Amino acid sequence: MWVVVDRLTKSAHFLPIRKDYYVSKLAEIFQQEIVRLHGTPSAIVSDRDPRFTSRIWKGLQKAWGTRLKFSTAFHPQTNGQSKRTIQTLEDILRSCALEWIGNWDDYICLVEFAYNNSWH
Repeated sequence: MWVVVDRLTKSAHFLPIRKDYYVSKLAEIFQQEIVRLHGTPSAIVSDRDPRFTSRIWKGLQKAWGTRLKFSTAFHPQTNGQSKRTIQTLEDILRSCALEWIGNWDDYICLVEFAYNNSWH
């Protein structure tokens, strides 16, 4: 799951992805799901996943005029809002697991809707 959080509004997008997706596939998803709806972000804070530290991803963000900032392993507070969103997502999925027999990613759009329309 790729979690994209707007730090200003605290709204989030939950994007089901696979671990074997290459950076080019992630860039395509990012463009279709984030840039299409919100425009290019002025800055992105992310963990140090090799796909986000790659030259391809950095080049794409540079072309869009987006500053990249990376959290460090020993200072995870840098990306605290995303960590809290992920924890909430896990809680929601865990509480609904018994009701959703089958593929939970069929329901991720409903989880995203519920999260973004709740107070936080």
